[in-house]
Amino acid sequence: MNYITAILAGALQGLTEFLPISSTGHLIIFEKIFNISQEQFGLTFDASLHLGTLLAVILFFYKDYLKALTSQKSILLKLLLGTIPAVVAGVALEKAIETVFRQIEVVAISLIIFSFVMILAERIGQKTKDGQKINLLDSLIIGIFQALALIPGISRSGSTISAGLFLGLSRYSAAKFAFLLSGPIIAGAGLKKFLEISFSQVSSQDFSFFVVGIISSAVFGYLTIKYFLKYLGTNSLYPFIIYRFIVGFALLIFL
Repeated sequence: MNYITAILAGALQGLTEFLPISSTGHLIIFEKIFNISQEQFGLTFDASLHLGTLLAVILFFYKDYLKALTSQKSILLKLLLGTIPAVVAGVALEKAIETVFRQIEVVAISLIIFSFVMILAERIGQKTKDGQKINLLDSLIIGIFQALALIPGISRSGSTISAGLFLGLSRYSAAKFAFLLSGPIIAGAGLKKFLEISFSQVSSQDFSFFVVGIISSAVFGYLTIKYFLKYLGTNSLYPFIIYRFIVGFALLIFL
């Protein structure tokens, strides 16, 4: 690991966390290509990079979060309800997430298979409802889809945006709620793993790589949220679906 690698990893995390192409899957591929030690960095480094994307979400949506905490408690309830499935699944599958799921084959197959779900969401979604019409049941359904993204390759944004489309939300509204919903789960999982492992197992020199990666992740994450939301105002998910197929089949063929 060096500072250039840390910056690149942070940029990759910031871009892929909010695009529907799987940030965890891409980080696993990145670490394989650059031969990054899974014992020294691996899951711990990934968790630290998620703190960068958490910072990006908070900075971009801080007004929405403030409203949820003060004047619009219904939004807070929807976010909490939507977070529960991923928390339950994360606790139940923690060992598998850290071992079995972190395989290139899992990433490749998940990229391919869930692309068909995204195609179906694009084809049958009405795309007419705005975010104000999301109810508690909608929040729970989107949260269940978010839990599926614990499998690398599925993509948190891809799964939650697809759920929103199935429920009739516009692409913009589905993405905005998906990004808001990502905040609590990224905070919980990222902070837990970061505080649990990093301070006891990472040297002071290596810790500086974590800081650089977090900053890079935050900057690229913020920019990705901004421009991806603009993109979804008038465009579909099909370019990302095609990309998922290409990467998935390439991994199966070459790796």
